[in-house]
Amino acid sequence: MTTEAPATTTAPVEAFTFGDPVPVLDGRDLLDYLECWFNGRWYEPPINLDGLARSIRASVYLESGLKFKRNMLSRTFIPQRLMSRASFEQFALDWLWSGNAYLERRRSMIGTALELKPVLAKYMRRGKEGRFFMVHSWQQEHEFDPGSICHLREADINQEIYGMPEWMSAIQSALLNESATLFRRKYYNNGSHAGFILYMNDPAQNEDDINNLRAALKNAKGPGNFRNLFVYSPNGKKDGLQVIPVSEVAAKDEFHNIKNISRDDMLAGLRIPPQLMGIVPTNAGGFGSIRDAALVYAANELEPIQTRMLQVNDWLGEEVIRFKPYEVPAS
Repeated sequence: MTTEAPATTTAPVEAFTFGDPVPVLDGRDLLDYLECWFNGRWYEPPINLDGLARSIRASVYLESGLKFKRNMLSRTFIPQRLMSRASFEQFALDWLWSGNAYLERRRSMIGTALELKPVLAKYMRRGKEGRFFMVHSWQQEHEFDPGSICHLREADINQEIYGMPEWMSAIQSALLNESATLFRRKYYNNGSHAGFILYMNDPAQNEDDINNLRAALKNAKGPGNFRNLFVYSPNGKKDGLQVIPVSEVAAKDEFHNIKNISRDDMLAGLRIPPQLMGIVPTNAGGFGSIRDAALVYAANELEPIQTRMLQVNDWLGEEVIRFKPYEVPAS
């Protein structure tokens, strides 16, 4: 008599996803405007200037790069009667971070210019027929006298009202760099992250041993973590107790890659050579001569910015902004 083997049922393989990735900030949605909206008094900027200002501090490379360019401009600026070095530094910083810079011409009682004071670009709004407003918040506005504001703007391809910063294309890399840093902070501060799976299939272990092991793992988290753990199993099998890493090694590798790649993107957006930012080279050849890099940067990046700022002289009818040639100190 023959007997048939019982039919075995195998559970089907199931694969699923948690949904498509959705970007929180989409640069194209923020910038692809045909015109700036006019609210009846002034034009609204094409982007949120408050969010743009906060994004500068998302990465040390972005903020440090903007301050570096500000310092280079201040180093070559020649102070004048109408503009001090401190006023110029604020004017240059607004130009670099927002693509807009504003100067207010303050007059004396007889109508002559006393000084040029920078006005914070974050709160400035432009109206029709040369009108300018400072808007701190709702119902807190100040309209300047006609003809008293000089507006220097970085040209934009979508509208001619406000300027756009040149580094705008690097904002996603700055936010990615910030996300990687915040993830690593939480990773280390947690102390009990899912770094591994402790897999036990040894029949020699009884319930008391398992409870003791569970208690030892719980006590290893929080302050005083990174402790060593000893497990004794005299009759256990070779693979009865296994530690299976989950994401610790991969997280370390991805962290360095994300930080380095996003850093390079931001330096490319700022057009600053890495050796001028104090970045340590990882290759044996290095970055080359820092003196040559400084001279090339001054010719290709610093001088064009200085030329654009000379538009203030045309508006005022007086040479108030002047620069001395950039020179590298002798070694």
